[in-house]
Amino acid sequence: MPADRVMPTAEAADLIALTRQLAHRELAPQVNRHEADEIFPRDTFRLLGRAGLLSLPYPGEYGGGDQPYEVYLQVLEEIATVWASVGVGVSVHALSCFGPAEFGSPEQRERWLPGLLGGEQLGAYCLSEPHAGSDPAAMRTRAVLKNDEYVLNGVKAWTTHGGQADFYKVMARTGDGRDGISCFLVPAQTPGLAADPPERKMGLTASHTTAIRLTDVRVAVENRIGPEGEGLKIALKGLDSGRLGIAAVATGLAQAALDAAVAYARERESFGRAIIDHQGLSFLLADMAAAVEVSRAAYLSAARRRDLGLPFTRQASIAKLVATDNAMRVTTDAVQVLGGVGYTRDFPLERYMREAKVMQIFEGTNQIQRMVIGRSLAKDTKGIIRTAEGS
Repeated sequence: MPADRVMPTAEAADLIALTRQLAHRELAPQVNRHEADEIFPRDTFRLLGRAGLLSLPYPGEYGGGDQPYEVYLQVLEEIATVWASVGVGVSVHALSCFGPAEFGSPEQRERWLPGLLGGEQLGAYCLSEPHAGSDPAAMRTRAVLKNDEYVLNGVKAWTTHGGQADFYKVMARTGDGRDGISCFLVPAQTPGLAADPPERKMGLTASHTTAIRLTDVRVAVENRIGPEGEGLKIALKGLDSGRLGIAAVATGLAQAALDAAVAYARERESFGRAIIDHQGLSFLLADMAAAVEVSRAAYLSAARRRDLGLPFTRQASIAKLVATDNAMRVTTDAVQVLGGVGYTRDFPLERYMREAKVMQIFEGTNQIQRMVIGRSLAKDTKGIIRTAEGS
């Protein structure tokens, strides 16, 4: 954790410091083996859940941590600095809990949230489909109401925790158009729900990503979150918060790459002095440090708006765009700092570089983020100058 980071409270500072200690003590020794052998770290998520780190931004009355998003994201960054796959997983779990927490009825919250937030369960989020890409309104997965049950059929793509999760938040079509999509909470053991083998990815290999097949999956009406037709609204609102999670993870990954590059540059010598003392290399490291700080500032600024109840869609997209583009650049430059050895698996830089790439793609590609930002500016009749209300 950077020494100059300002914490909102002493309790928050302690929480982030404890997270950092836990990550280095418990997570760091496992990373290389799990990533190399593509082993899903289920016990690691149980450990984080029992420590209360899977439910930080949710209400304490249901087992959450009652923490501001600003604090939760910094905890997420600390985890991702040590293990990006796990950082992504914590973010996805939080996104999976968003629907019931924000749009569930009081009865649904009482019934589900203690289990979802208690630490033993892990969530997954099913929005994308193989043919739809970045256009969720084009989904074909359908939920047909029959008596007091919905019957779901379709295929969901790119599901993080597929085959490992205890519950799935599924978007399915109950009507036509953008207003014909509904949201369902589906337990993993429900008959007819099956996960394909994990995708063979270039990075985040300990995080299992699969297609989810729904074949005559029967879900009780009580498992629909919100009214019929509100699913896309729930999905898009959740993605605003999810994008901040990915921005924090990308920042943690970039920080890890910067730390490794600086440590190497201090020790490696050429022409009689440490390579960090050569101006050309020090300028490269300076640009990397600036990129990490800018990424952190972007996600914290957006999180503070969220915590204040202000609109933050544009700011979330900016944070995701900036942080993930910066992570790609910083990890690439870190490999360059190490030269030939940076290209080998003897150092983690080549893995960081591979892991950074997907962050420019999931939770909405960075081209989609630019569309969101551009459309927001077009609709902003107040202009882009920040007003006293924070617009």
